[in-house]
Amino acid sequence: MEKLKRFFRIEGAYRFEWNDLRALLMLVNVVLIMCNFSVGSIFGLTIASFGLVKDFTTDRHISGILMHLASVILNCYFLFFA
Repeated sequence: MEKLKRFFRIEGAYRFEWNDLRALLMLVNVVLIMCNFSVGSIFGLTIASFGLVKDFTTDRHISGILMHLASVILNCYFLFFA
C-alpha cells in the first residue's frame, strides 16, 4: 500500500473527486459497449452530454470539454454506425 501511495503521491486521506466518478462511469460505458449492448452507447452518450453541460456551466476546463466531446462522438459512432 505504501508503494502505491508513493507512486501516486498520496499524502493525506482519500478525498472523493468528480473525476473519480467520471472515470468509473467511463469504465462501465466501455464494458457495456464491449459486451455489444446498445444500451452502453446510450448510457455513455447520456453521461458525456451531462458532462458537457457541467463543463460549460461550472468547470470550464478545456480538457474536460474535449474529453466529453470525444466521448459524445465515439458513443454516437457506436450507436449509429457500428
